[in-house]
Amino acid sequence: MEGNVWRPTHLTSEQMEERRLVAAMLLREGQLSQAEIARHVGVSRASVCRWAATLAQKGPHGLAARPSLGPPARLDEKAWARLGRLLDRGAMAAGFATERWTLTRIAALIEREFGVHYHPRYLERPLKAHGFSVQRPATRARERDELVIAVWPKRDWVALKKRHVESTGRWSSGTRPATASGSGRARPGRGAG
Repeated sequence: MEGNVWRPTHLTSEQMEERRLVAAMLLREGQLSQAEIARHVGVSRASVCRWAATLAQKGPHGLAARPSLGPPARLDEKAWARLGRLLDRGAMAAGFATERWTLTRIAALIEREFGVHYHPRYLERPLKAHGFSVQRPATRARERDELVIAVWPKRDWVALKKRHVESTGRWSSGTRPATASGSGRARPGRGAG
């Protein structure tokens, strides 16, 4: 029944330290093999072997939890909420020339308001994680004339469609109708040539 014991998928550093110290206590008692200790605490035998070597070299202090070396969270939840309010006020209110928010502008705003540097290329993921939607503008030609585009389907497309139907006859797909002998195509095989 020991194999059916539920184990969490993620342990805190304190829980992992406690597991190592339990294994160290069992190692010092000497009543169980490393494989049995590994099964008992839910790790591999290699981990217990490594812990035994650390215990022999550094003592129990060598198995203590070490501080996380990863970078701390750059902005806390209050800062993200404040950033949302700043973004809602608009880019011009934040001192930019136009109302367009870009990742570069948002990174500059974060650095100015919170003293935290984000590279614009890596800002999209934390923005999405905190509920912001990153929107990319549609690229359009500067020469684009909306009035001509709106009139085109009504004027030119109807004329083109009418001209196409007149030139091809009544079959707009350009295929001929099926003949009485079949589909109008040659039969595959040796005699098709």
